[in-house]
Amino acid sequence: MPPRDRERYHHGDLRRALLEAGLDLTRTGGPAALSLREVTRRVGVTPNAAYRHFADRKSLVQGVAEAIQHRMVARMRAARRASPATSAAEAARVQLRAVGLGYIHFALAEPGWFSVAFFGEPELRLADLSAPASPPAPFLLLVDALDAMEAAGCLTPERRAGAEWPCFAAVHGFAVLALDGPLQHQPRAAVDRWAARTVDDIITGLQQVRS
Repeated sequence: MPPRDRERYHHGDLRRALLEAGLDLTRTGGPAALSLREVTRRVGVTPNAAYRHFADRKSLVQGVAEAIQHRMVARMRAARRASPATSAAEAARVQLRAVGLGYIHFALAEPGWFSVAFFGEPELRLADLSAPASPPAPFLLLVDALDAMEAAGCLTPERRAGAEWPCFAAVHGFAVLALDGPLQHQPRAAVDRWAARTVDDIITGLQQVRS
């Protein structure tokens, strides 16, 4: 790193600055707007300076995607805190509902970020969520919410097993339909209403005990 780059950033500051620049670029431009050259230009350092923190564009996309996923989780948790509950069972259902609607609402509010977080690079897509290596933070929050449902007695162990997959399929599929499918031209109020029904119907269906 040239002297002026070393003087401008302390240890760790440059990585954070590069990620912030990446977030700014992708918020409106999606994954196509993200490049090491443009990120370093915005930060005001040479492209070589970025390689101390990101080996290539793929690793930069991954870093930005993880930052976006954590922002999504923060919004999900904020929605959960805004909905008080009077019992453990109600709290568990509120938590799961906040995760589901939070996922959809984030996608609709931040389509550029959503595209980076879940579609940015073929190697970073959600095809391997069951692998032991760190799944995306929103998926882990979904798993926690379902575990809370079981602990509160809302789900039997049999119904809990594998429940993350229909839940994830419902909200992810709805988000894609609303962003790029037949729902994209519908009024936002109608989309929000259908999103709530999708999440509520999934939660109700999960709790049904099959004979």
